[in-house]
Parts: sequence; C-alpha cells; structure tokens
Amino acid sequence: MTEPPIRVIVVDDQDIVRDGLVTVLSLLDGVTVVAAGGDGAQAVALAAEHRPDVVLMDLRMPVLDGAAATARILAERPETAVLVLTTYDDDASIGDALRAGARGYLTKDASRDDLAAALRSVARGQATFAPAVTARLLSGWQPGAAEPAAGADPRLAELTGREREVFRLIGDGRNNAEIADELYVSVATVKTHINNLFAKLQLRDRAQAVRLAGQLFPDG
Repeated sequence: MTEPPIRVIVVDDQDIVRDGLVTVLSLLDGVTVVAAGGDGAQAVALAAEHRPDVVLMDLRMPVLDGAAATARILAERPETAVLVLTTYDDDASIGDALRAGARGYLTKDASRDDLAAALRSVARGQATFAPAVTARLLSGWQPGAAEPAAGADPRLAELTGREREVFRLIGDGRNNAEIADELYVSVATVKTHINNLFAKLQLRDRAQAVRLAGQLFPDG
C-alpha cells in the first residue's frame, strides 16, 4: 500500500532561499509542498490552515522568529514535526529551537539527500540533527544550558537565548549595527529581537533598557 505524501510547509524570510527549497522539495518522491511563508507569524497561520506533517523552519526571521513560531505551532498541533533549517549552529540558536520542540535541526550546508532523509525521519516521529548539533549532544551539552543561571532575575526567563544576548549587548552600550556585527545577523533581525524583548520586559525606550540590563547583568 502506497503511503500518502509528506505534506510540508516551507518557511524562510529570504525569497530566493524559500523558492529554491520549494523547487527542491517538489522534486522529491513522496513529498508535497502545501504552502510557503516568509516569517514566523505566517508559519503559524499556514500550519493552522494546511495542517502539514512537517514545517521546514528558518530561525532568524522578522515579525516572529522560528523558535517562537515552533512553540506556537506545536501548542496547537503537537503532532506536527518542525525541522529547523538555518545558517546558525550556536548554542543559543540550537537551545531555543530544541526547547521550543523542534524535532530536527539542520544547517543550510546540508545536501539535498540529507534534507530529504531528515524530512522523512521527522515525519516518522524520529529526531534528526546536523553533525555539529549531534556532537554537542553527545558531549553532554543540554539545550537548557542557554537558560538563565539558577538565582538569576526571573525576568530573564521571559527571553529567548538570542534575546538575552541582544539585551546584554544593549547593556554594554552597543548600537544596533554593532550588535548585528557581533552576532553575525542583520540589523533588521536585531531590531526584531529588541522589539520582542522590549515587549516582554515592558520597556519604554533604550535608556530604560540600558539601565535594566545593568541591573540584570551586573558582570557585563
């Protein structure tokens, strides 16, 4: 008996990458791309509308990042598998994605065969990771390592690992361009993280953020 095709939503904020992924996946046997979106908010809406088997999710996106979108999708449809496909393999990015419930994590240097195998694996309920992530997990690293240390101000628990990094750099007096250079992301991505952390911490302006960061990160 022939198995039904794996229904996939592709989410990436770069048009050329998203279109390329849709093309590649459309050529795979047993895979059907049912929708594509350019940010995390679209991912949540498309997942509710199309009820996919797998969401292929970028992490660094405007409006709503991939980790937050993953958490929202899985809260509504826990049977959906989220496979992260991103440029980044730092601890904060990996930790945010795995804590949100992503079933797989690949970097964008993965081959088409790697991507196809990962899609089929997560659709079957199995976890699959890029070699760099597997090496971290085998070495004893845990996704929770990016969480605030015991005894830290509880307000920090509201932030993702990446938002905490941005917040700490704000406290160091860095401007958006300097933060972007430090974290190897775009200024637009930095602005998105700042908007998110301002909303979570109920901050009015950057001056207030600098003062609060100085209190929450006293060692810099």
